[in-house]
Amino acid sequence: MTHRFSASMVAALLAAVLGIGHAAFSAYWAIGGTWLLDTIGGELERWGRERHPSVVVALWLVAVLKTGVAVAAPVLVLGPGRLPGWTTGRAARALSWIAAVVLTAYGGVLTAAGLLVQSGAVEAAEDGDQRALAWHAFLWDPWFFLWGSAFLICLWLTRPGRNPR
Repeated sequence: MTHRFSASMVAALLAAVLGIGHAAFSAYWAIGGTWLLDTIGGELERWGRERHPSVVVALWLVAVLKTGVAVAAPVLVLGPGRLPGWTTGRAARALSWIAAVVLTAYGGVLTAAGLLVQSGAVEAAEDGDQRALAWHAFLWDPWFFLWGSAFLICLWLTRPGRNPR
């Protein structure tokens, strides 16, 4: 028995995996993990290490939000009829487009800026955390860009009125 995945399902699953991976890091840091926390840098790293209750709550909220955005892509591909209407209706699609554009733009702009700093074309601040800057340029920010791009592709391929054939 062979299974065929549509391009929209492949994009949706990629977006979901990338989003859940990002959410997993947020949840890991929320429960007190510190692995790779030093690659975030700045105040966010300091707050994460201090474990102030408001930071823990914020990390859990971010993890839940990332998970919701991550699962939105496959939910939208499944389409109406398999899930409640509100999960694939106009409002859900509009919010999904907003999330996908924000993820792509945020990741794209920060990746470009980070790569300019890494290449030496733009000077980093003297007190900048070079390790964190590199991790943002090569992992964290491109990860947002790829997640958003996969989600945008999924949304484009499943837009209403598009002939799937």
